[in-house]
Amino acid sequence: MMTRLLTTITLLLLIAGLQYRLRFGYANFSEITSLETIITQQEIENSKLKLRNSGLIYEVLDLRNGSDALEEYAREEVGMIKKGEIFYQVLTKDD
Repeated sequence: MMTRLLTTITLLLLIAGLQYRLRFGYANFSEITSLETIITQQEIENSKLKLRNSGLIYEVLDLRNGSDALEEYAREEVGMIKKGEIFYQVLTKDD
């Protein structure tokens, strides 16, 4: 009878100790959940940056290899025109 009571108390203390460790100890449930959320957010950010980087790599390769892309960039971004072309600028009321 006494052995059974001692075994039960020992098991209850062991369970209580494990529960304490799970809830309040190192790497507890709330900390793990918080870290998983941070990891998910970082993975989303990384995928966005990878997509942007692949677009930039394509643009750099296109600018290096083709004069058409370089000409298009110069026209759109810098406002350059070819010799002999006439430049027309259309303004709207919002401008």
